[in-house]
Amino acid sequence: MKNLLFPKLISMLACFALAFVVTGYSEESSDPKGPSKEALKKYDADGDGKLSEEEAAKRKADIQAKAAQTKKENLEKYDSDGDGKLSPEEREKRKADEEAEKAAKKAEREAKKAEKAEQKAKADPAK
Repeated sequence: MKNLLFPKLISMLACFALAFVVTGYSEESSDPKGPSKEALKKYDADGDGKLSEEEAAKRKADIQAKAAQTKKENLEKYDSDGDGKLSPEEREKRKADEEAEKAAKKAEREAKKAEKAEQKAKADPAK
């Protein structure tokens, strides 16, 4: 039994070490809820790599304003009965429209990708 404990312990330690490597653990980014690179680029006015209270408040206000605008647009577009909220049927319609839009964008990207591949094949017929 004692002979099996050491290999198990080594295996567990190796798994933990691998988990840190795979997740990209570093002391600099130990805050999993910290702002993204894009948020830092947009809101970090003093360039210190962190969001101050004022910068974070500006970010939060922008997020809330965007959410309110999206809600207003959704109500205008999908609130067919005019009661000021989306019923389950209206939500389903919104969800179906969003999925259709997403599928159309994906098809457009794939068509562009196929067009580029075709142009590349025409430009270099040796391959």
